[in-house]
Amino acid sequence: MKVRTRFAPSPTGFIHLGNIRSALYPWAFARSQGGDFILRIEDTDLERSSQAAVDVILEGMAWLGLDHDEGPHYQMQRMDRYREVIAQMRDEGLVYPCYMSVAELDALRERQMESKQKPRYDGTWRPEEGKTLPPVPEGVQPVLRFRNPLGGSVAWEDKVKGRIEISNDELDDLVIARPDGTPTYNFCVVVDDIDMRITHVIRGDDHVNNTPRQINIFRALGQEPPVYAHLPTVLNEKGEKMSKRNGAKPVTQFRDEGFLADAVVNYLARLGWSHGDDEIFSREQFLQWFDLDHLGRSAAQFDEAKLRWVNAQHMKMTSDETLAALVAEQLRARGIEPDARLAGICALFKDRCDTTLVLADWAQKFYRPVQPSAEDLGKHLGESVRPAIGMLARMLEGCDWTPESIGAAIKETLRATGLKMPQLAMPVRVLVMGTPQTPSLDAVLALSDRKEVVSRLLMGQKPV
Repeated sequence: MKVRTRFAPSPTGFIHLGNIRSALYPWAFARSQGGDFILRIEDTDLERSSQAAVDVILEGMAWLGLDHDEGPHYQMQRMDRYREVIAQMRDEGLVYPCYMSVAELDALRERQMESKQKPRYDGTWRPEEGKTLPPVPEGVQPVLRFRNPLGGSVAWEDKVKGRIEISNDELDDLVIARPDGTPTYNFCVVVDDIDMRITHVIRGDDHVNNTPRQINIFRALGQEPPVYAHLPTVLNEKGEKMSKRNGAKPVTQFRDEGFLADAVVNYLARLGWSHGDDEIFSREQFLQWFDLDHLGRSAAQFDEAKLRWVNAQHMKMTSDETLAALVAEQLRARGIEPDARLAGICALFKDRCDTTLVLADWAQKFYRPVQPSAEDLGKHLGESVRPAIGMLARMLEGCDWTPESIGAAIKETLRATGLKMPQLAMPVRVLVMGTPQTPSLDAVLALSDRKEVVSRLLMGQKPV
């Protein structure tokens, strides 16, 4: 049977990294098995669902390269199909109308809690042989309840948690349609998974309590349930469940903050799955290695410092041209139009950056005037070095504009003045780049505009 997985988010809030991990694993499993990955938007919560949240889901998945083979399917567009299955279940006696009001149900639950029982529907309106049902109240629209099996248990082999078994006596008769006829979540999910031929459901463990109910509906409809894998929760840096309420960022914000898609995929993959001790790997390696047997059972904790480290490693592995394209977008957002130097700038600085945003900060220095701090000028630009600065400026006016020729000019200046390299290099860096710390000075100058370099150095001859 061909593997078919799905990601089925509710667009009731902006999708964050904890949510998107529940897309990454089913996507990876489908890709690793030559299967299909289906995107389904569970938008039946009309009050809380929003198009903006849908857009972030689609945008975030596209950015991360989590491409889907089918969809997005929207549950609100499948209402006729749900009603068709409900009618079928009514005909087969699998559901029944329940006229218990909300007030009656609340009172029942209160009595149960007072007597230290589990609060649950007691089957008042469930038809049984020889049972007399209460009189139908006038003007009340009933809910439809599923006839959950009596006795026995529901069991499944969870790919993360192992064998789970729930007694049917713990499960009451689930409402599958509200008084106005709209179907409920657990019912819609089962119909969708049947129609979309889902073979593996990989989702958060907050759904574990839904699973036995869904399995019973599958079997009532004559279908075998899919394989389940319930992923442990992702915690934020404070150890709380990651959520928008607890400060989680929309996944697209990481893109805007300069993280690479492959690095985020790498980091998220390790946030609940492992391949030995491998920390850094490519997307291709991840898909080659991924399986459901090495999913972790413990809650994983998000660590932005670790994400930044992973991103830094991926930046070193990424081609200069790819980085230049990303940095160019960020420079244009600042009103800077980069030129052909940008790939070389990225090559020179990428090893000291943990995001493309930081890399763009370095690149900006080559396109806009810098303003050295008074502290750096005072520390590095003393009177003794000013003659050497002027000499170097004059030599740079006429030499070939290559790292080799620039390096030769620097060495000649050092020889003529008797200065050590740091005594000259530090003030030159401060004047040209606004900071005393840069990569190799000859390479930095070669990527800079000659006229601008000479102008800044000549300015350095004058007292601060």
